[in-house]
Amino acid sequence: MPETVLILGASGRFGRAAATAFEHAGWHVVRFRRGRDTLAQASQGASVIVSGWNPAYPDWDQQVPALHAEVIAAAEASGATVILPGNVYVFGGDTPGPWSQNTPHAARNPLGRIRVELEAAYRACSAQVITLRAGDFLDTEASGNWFDAMLTAKLDKGKFIYPGRADIPHAWAYLPDLARAAVGLANLRAELPRYLDVPFAGYTLSGEELLSALNAHLSTPARLGQMSWLLLRLAAPFWPMGRCLLEMRYLWDRPHRLDGRLLQQLLPDFEPTPLQQALPRCLPSAVLKQGVSRPDGNAPGQLA
Repeated sequence: MPETVLILGASGRFGRAAATAFEHAGWHVVRFRRGRDTLAQASQGASVIVSGWNPAYPDWDQQVPALHAEVIAAAEASGATVILPGNVYVFGGDTPGPWSQNTPHAARNPLGRIRVELEAAYRACSAQVITLRAGDFLDTEASGNWFDAMLTAKLDKGKFIYPGRADIPHAWAYLPDLARAAVGLANLRAELPRYLDVPFAGYTLSGEELLSALNAHLSTPARLGQMSWLLLRLAAPFWPMGRCLLEMRYLWDRPHRLDGRLLQQLLPDFEPTPLQQALPRCLPSAVLKQGVSRPDGNAPGQLA
């Protein structure tokens, strides 16, 4: 009989990818329905809870602590293992890299501190928790992330718009691969400690390297352009989301990468999707050159 995974935030980026990956791996997937389900009831019988709830930035301070306290309580009561998608916000702008499971959580900015406190609450609880930490997402459908909403939004006009220094490394995670890693860790959970922080290296690419890789697939090669932050600065006093985006701007001007050695040790047979196979799955068919197909972005890769 298949094990059950409860997906919180199944319509979001990580939750959607995780639901697909667990289904492909033979798990019984339950998608939490907000407004209809109660977490205490939905978590009963679940072996794993994917904690994919992620409110909009301006709502983090009001919603994140309460939402995740509810997840912690449900996991402690049910005995389920929590898989928490982590990010790089906890490290702050002055922390030397590469960022690993041993890197101090030294963020001082408001959004970073919320994440630091959130992860500290999971670390202190009695449930088993696996934090799977990644950089920015490469998604297989337009979901309003940096990659589709800004960097590649004008590829049909021959423009690749980058929001920071294009000559420094930046951490990217291909969502189907990140979700497969979550399944692999869930299958391994009986052998893991009560709390584990696992960085997912993904692809470490400068803006220039990402553009070069994209141009191999585009019908019209794109040229590099710089995003102007001026409008965000002008709107920030009146637009909470703008203030939050400005707060996290440092990640586009701070070279960084994640250390993936722990994941390699835990899942030695995990095979990440090659970048040149992943990128066409993240682009609309209209911008791809003739002869380049857009395969099913949700197709599972191989663990062995």
